[in-house]
Amino acid sequence: MNSFSKGLRIFGISENIRKKTKTALAILITFVIAAVILTIILLNNYSGNLNSELSGNLIRLHVVANSDSPEDQAVKRNVRDAVLDYMHEELDSEEDIEGTRQLLKSRLNQITNVAENEILRCGRNDKVTADLGDYPFPTKAYGDIKLPAGNYQALKVVIGKGEGANWWCVLFPPLCFVDVTHGTVPDFAKERLKEALPEEEYDIVTMADDEDDIPIKIKFKIVELFQDSKLKAANALSRIFGNAG
Repeated sequence: MNSFSKGLRIFGISENIRKKTKTALAILITFVIAAVILTIILLNNYSGNLNSELSGNLIRLHVVANSDSPEDQAVKRNVRDAVLDYMHEELDSEEDIEGTRQLLKSRLNQITNVAENEILRCGRNDKVTADLGDYPFPTKAYGDIKLPAGNYQALKVVIGKGEGANWWCVLFPPLCFVDVTHGTVPDFAKERLKEALPEEEYDIVTMADDEDDIPIKIKFKIVELFQDSKLKAANALSRIFGNAG
């Protein structure tokens, strides 16, 4: 075989190797992309399932001020206290979430009246709307309990235009009625929360800031990341279509 023939043969082998390498690289890239997509889907499903568990076992109270002015924020706090005083008596004998849900639905008019009477007492005439439904929340902390972003069942009390900073707590289990001024929820209240939530969900909301429990922090961040992204996307679409209308 002459040198020219040998050269063609070597060139052919090299070209074959190049094609195989290119094919293998394409397969590897496809596999990596598929693995990333699958991981995102699994994490998103985990995030959604955990948020669904939390929403199905908790009811939050959400009081939204008319605006961020000092006066409106003071009115919000007064309304919050009046509604909590009223609901404390009403919910005192309720032991389960369904009973709490039905009671809240049946008391929406009374809750509205309590809030509006308090506003009148403050020398204002802002209207109030009260409703029980599923609402989006960013990540929020109540004492040393931290709930990741997502949709939650909530009794929502909106004062006036509802454009001010809000206040929230957990109405069921009744954490709203405990003192968290020192930054911690009392143990007896946490026991009520523990009874209402599956073990993993309880650990996540009570140990989210525990530097020694990395797995819990990672799980919390997964839920926070995916649910917060969904909320931001929904808000962006709402603004776009709202402006278009």
